[in-house]
Amino acid sequence: MTEKKQSPLNDLIFNVVVPSVILMKLSGDEYLGSVGALLAALAFPVGFGGYELIKYKKFNFISLLGFVSVLLTGGIGLLQLDAKWLAVKEALIPGLIGIGVFASTFTKYPVVSKMLFNDTVLNLPLINEKLNEFGKKPAFDRQLLVSNYLFAATFAFSSVMNYVLAKMIVTSPSGTQAFNEELGRLTLVSYPAIAIPSMIMMMGIFFYMWRQIRRMTQLETAQILKTE
Repeated sequence: MTEKKQSPLNDLIFNVVVPSVILMKLSGDEYLGSVGALLAALAFPVGFGGYELIKYKKFNFISLLGFVSVLLTGGIGLLQLDAKWLAVKEALIPGLIGIGVFASTFTKYPVVSKMLFNDTVLNLPLINEKLNEFGKKPAFDRQLLVSNYLFAATFAFSSVMNYVLAKMIVTSPSGTQAFNEELGRLTLVSYPAIAIPSMIMMMGIFFYMWRQIRRMTQLETAQILKTE
C-alpha cells in the first residue's frame, strides 16, 4: 500500500494564501479587527500543521521550527512588540536550519547524504561497488560535503532575504491594522521571492550530485535508480 504524501498545493493555500488574504483584507475594525484577524490568520497554519501531524503521524525538526515561527509571529503581534523583532524572527528560522545543515557536515551523516544518497531511491550497493572499483569513493565523499555546504548556504540566503524583506515591508507598529496588512504582504511576497529561488538552488545541488554519480560510476540512469 502506497503512503499518501502531503499536498504542496494544500501547504501553499493554508500556510500562505489564506493567512495573507485574512491579514490584508479582514484586519479593519469593520471586519475582524487587528487582533481577531491575526488570530484567525495564525489559526490556519497551526490547524493545518496539527491535521497533517494526526493524519500522517509524522513530526520533524522542520515542522517544529515552523510551529515555533507561527507562535512567535502571534506573540509579536499580540504583545505589540517592536516590528524589528519580526525581522529577527523571519531570519532566525532558516538561519537555525542552515546551522543544523552545516553542523551535520561534521557528523557521519550529512543532510544532503541522507536526502539524496539513500537506498529508497538509489541502487546503493551497485553505486558503492562502482565507486570502490574505480577508486572514486573518497572523491565522491568530498563532493557530498561540498554539496552539504552549498545546501546550508541556501538557508543562509533565505535568512538574509527574510530579514531584508521584513525590514522593507513591515514598518508599522505591531498590533495595528497596518501591521497586519504588511504582514500579509510579507507572507505572500516571501514565497516567490525566497522559497522559489531557494528551491531552484536546491534542485541545482541535487542535479550536480546526480551528474557526479554518473561520472564517477559510469552507470546509466536506469542502473542508478533503485528498481523493485
